[in-house]
Amino acid sequence: MAVITKITVQQKNQERYNIYMDFGKGEEYAFSVDKDTLIKFKLKKGFEVDPFLLTEIQYQDDIRKGYHLAINFLAKSMRSEGEVRNYLAEKEIDEPIIKEVILKLYEYKFLDDREYAKAYVRTQKNTTDKGTELIRKGLREKWIGENLIEEALNEYSSEEQIDTAVKVSEKFLSKNRLESERTLKLKLEQLLLRKGFSIDVIQAVLREVNFDKKEEEEMAAIRHHGEKLKRKYNKFTGYEFEQKMKQALYRKGFSIDLIEHYLSELELSDNKS
Repeated sequence: MAVITKITVQQKNQERYNIYMDFGKGEEYAFSVDKDTLIKFKLKKGFEVDPFLLTEIQYQDDIRKGYHLAINFLAKSMRSEGEVRNYLAEKEIDEPIIKEVILKLYEYKFLDDREYAKAYVRTQKNTTDKGTELIRKGLREKWIGENLIEEALNEYSSEEQIDTAVKVSEKFLSKNRLESERTLKLKLEQLLLRKGFSIDVIQAVLREVNFDKKEEEEMAAIRHHGEKLKRKYNKFTGYEFEQKMKQALYRKGFSIDLIEHYLSELELSDNKS
């Protein structure tokens, strides 16, 4: 049976100890353990270690190493179980050890995916302009289960979602006044979808947001686009030019009445020049 011949403190890590043993061929380095493992197994010089006990010591020490890695990882930020598992796997910790570490973390309340998911939703709600679908995607990327995701999303009420979406909409509208009402609605709907808001929230916002423009704003918008289209179709004249302009402006969302008004204004201007 192998016997421990010497125990020394590691120079680079005072919390770990090198264990030297004699397996029948003289003293040699056998393995290293941390202080807790040393104490748990009462390791000391002259202690006899059979193969089964040696395997158990190394297994328990591997759990301790994985546990310390996980604790240091969790110290930087709140994490999900999936994130911790992935981190330990990247550190080349074996799956049986990871399972033991995860159980230990739950035992000492260092992991709680339910609270993690709720905190994640609250943070996203308070610091971003994301809708629930983008938040859901973020939680899935953290390996949170669907049931916990649904529960956590209750932290973001429909009223709060609408308030956030309205703010996004008002900011968008203030920067895009030179668009037709129809185009504004379409682009805004696409923006809110990209932000992760649900169809129900988007429809509520479209009903709430004021798209009405003053007549001078409508004319400013159609003139803005009309000038660009004039340059595009300047090789056409008469009826053909008029039809090209009408079709293009209609595709941009302007009403027939407004287009007719603009073209009349354009014709009057051309006659004067």
